Amino acid sequence: MTTFRRVSVALVALGMVAVAACSSDDDAGEAVVPAPPTAGAADTTHPAAATTAAGETTAAGTTQPAADAPNADGVIDVPGEVETIQGAVDAAAPGDLILIAPGTYHEAVDVTTNELTIRGLDRNEVILDGGNELDNAIRVVAANGVAVENLTTTNYTKNGVFFTGVVGYRASYITSYRTGDYGIYAFDSTVGQIDHSYTSGSPDAGVYIGQCFPCDAVIDQIVSEYNGLGYSGTNSGGNLLIVNSIFRNNRAGIVPNSGSYELCYPERDTTIVGNTVHSNNQPDTPAIDVAILAMGNGILSAGGVLNTIERNLVFDHDKTGIGLVPFLEEDPNDDMPTEDEWDIDCATQKQQPVADPGGGLLWDSLQNRVVGNVVSDSRAADLAVASAGGDISTFGNCFAGNTYATTAPAELETLAPCDGAVASTGWDVGVLNVAEWLAEAETRPQSVPYDEANTPEPGPQENMPDAATAPEHQATDVPFEIDLDAIQVPSKPA
Repeated sequence: MTTFRRVSVALVALGMVAVAACSSDDDAGEAVVPAPPTAGAADTTHPAAATTAAGETTAAGTTQPAADAPNADGVIDVPGEVETIQGAVDAAAPGDLILIAPGTYHEAVDVTTNELTIRGLDRNEVILDGGNELDNAIRVVAANGVAVENLTTTNYTKNGVFFTGVVGYRASYITSYRTGDYGIYAFDSTVGQIDHSYTSGSPDAGVYIGQCFPCDAVIDQIVSEYNGLGYSGTNSGGNLLIVNSIFRNNRAGIVPNSGSYELCYPERDTTIVGNTVHSNNQPDTPAIDVAILAMGNGILSAGGVLNTIERNLVFDHDKTGIGLVPFLEEDPNDDMPTEDEWDIDCATQKQQPVADPGGGLLWDSLQNRVVGNVVSDSRAADLAVASAGGDISTFGNCFAGNTYATTAPAELETLAPCDGAVASTGWDVGVLNVAEWLAEAETRPQSVPYDEANTPEPGPQENMPDAATAPEHQATDVPFEIDLDAIQVPSKPA
C-alpha cells in the first residue's frame, strides 16, 4: 500500500523539539522467543496518548479498525495517537507506518508484526535511551520486512537495532552509540540492508551480520568507529556486500570470521569494496576478547574463505592493513566442513548432524582475492597471509594490482598472483608470526565498560530526506542493487 503523511504530522514535527565476532549467548540461536515487552513510557513532556478505538466487525467476521483508530489511515503517530513506540507497534497492522515525534523514549521495543515501517521524524531528536538498564532498543523477532529508520539509540545493555530470524530487514539513517553488545545486529536473518547509519561505543561490533548463507544483504554508506570491531560477521556471506563505508578508530576494522560456535560455517563469499578503513588501533574502547586480539588491523579475514577484498583505502594500522589469518577455536561444536560443503546453504546445514572434531579447530583463510587496494602505513605489513602451522602456499589466496609498501611473506603478489601460477619457493621470507599476537594480547589495553568508555558523542547525523512526508517503505524490496564496477578507491580524507 502507499500511504502518504497527513498534513497534521508536519505540524507536529514543527511544534515539538527535544533533545552508537561473537554473539552473546542470550541473543544467538536458531529460535528466539521474544521476552515480555519491557517498554517504558515516553517522557512525560509528551502529550497523552489517544485512546485506541474499538474495531468494528464486518459481516464476514473480520475486524477492521474503526474510523478513529490510530492506524485507520495506515499511519500511527507517537506520542500523538499512541503514547509509546511499543504501544504503536502492538496496535499496528502489516504495512503500517509508525511515525515518532522528537523526544526521548525510555523503551525496549519488541516487534513481531511483519512489514512495519518504524520511522523517527528527526534522526537526531528521536532518541531511544535505555538508561543502561534496558536490553535492546528495537528488537525485531521473526517479523519479516520490517524497516527501522531515522532515529538514535543509546545506553542499552545489549543492542541498538536487532533483527533475528527474519527474511527482509532494513536499518536506514540509524545512529546507535554506547551499547553493551552491538550497534546494529542482524543474526540468522537474510535479505537485508543497512545504510546511511552511524555506530560507536560497542564492545563487539558496531555492525554485525552473522549466521546466514546466502545472506543476500548490503551494508552501504555507514560510519563505524570507537567500537571493539567496526564490522564483524561470523559465518556470514553469499551475496553479502560491504561497500562505500568508513571504519575508523575501532580496535580493529572489518573482521569476518569462521567458527562452529555459531551455525552456517565457514564465513565465505563476502565482498568488501570501496571502503575507507583507517587508524583501527584505538585502545580506549569497550572490547570483547577477539577485539583485543585483533587490535591494530584494518581488514582482517580470520578463517574466512572465498572473500573479495577490492579497491579499499586502508592506512595507519599497528599490525596489518589487509591480513588473511587463522582463527583458532579451542572448544568447537562441530568438525570443519570440507571444501565441497562450502556451497551448502544455511538452512540445509542446520539439519546436518554434528561431528566431534576431537580437539580444537584451526580455521585458515582460504581462496580469498585481494585486488586493487591502496594500503599504507602498516607497522607489520600492508598485505599479509599467515597460518599457525599450515602451508600457506596451498591456501589459494591471491593478490594483484594493490598499491603497498610491505607484505608478509615478502613479495606476496609475486608468490600468489591472481592470474598466474603460485610460486613453489620463497614463502619463508618475511612471514607474519601471528602466534605473537596471542602473547601480546595480555599486554594490550583491556576493555573499558561500554557505559564508562570515553567515546566521543556522535554529533548531528544526516537525516533521512522527507521523513515526515515519505510513504511507508517496508523492507520488501531489499537489498538495493550495487554497481560494484562503478566503485572506485576512495580518496584519502584530509
